[in-house]
Amino acid sequence: MSKKLTTEGLREVWDRYAPRYDRDIGFFERVQFGGGREWVCPQATGDVLEVAIGTGLNLPHYPADVRLVGLDLSPAMLGIARTRAAELGRAVELCEGDAQALPFPDESFDTVVCTLGLCGVPDERAAIAEMHRVLRPGGKLLLLDHVGSQHRVVHFVQSLLEKLSVRMCGDYQTRRPLP
Repeated sequence: MSKKLTTEGLREVWDRYAPRYDRDIGFFERVQFGGGREWVCPQATGDVLEVAIGTGLNLPHYPADVRLVGLDLSPAMLGIARTRAAELGRAVELCEGDAQALPFPDESFDTVVCTLGLCGVPDERAAIAEMHRVLRPGGKLLLLDHVGSQHRVVHFVQSLLEKLSVRMCGDYQTRRPLP
């Protein structure tokens, strides 16, 4: 796997990448995750935290009756999400923070959502532990992400891509599903 970036390094990467993110992710999302956001977000209920909200691409897919908080490491991404929320008329509290150290008390949310965000977190296990920590008992953790392929040729291509993708956009291509 490629060398992990620091939190500050990732913030800089995502701030630089923010203006291109929606355009660039569109192709990969259609090919790899067609309908993923539309499937995950409607399952959210109650008080909802979206970790790595990015540019707010999930905002149109949440039920109208949820109270939504969105967290992202990148101020530039949050700026785009803020504009998108205003255009949609969607109430959302947006805050800057690190998925590996969520700035919320234990048992704060009924649902935690993270779509296509864990691939950009250096320590995905710490991030998932934090998501569990802020979930209320009986709460839902909803995740959508890509993992390293078991097919040798595809995994080789992912390994090559990862050499660039971590530096360009903080994206780890070869991670395996967590046990």
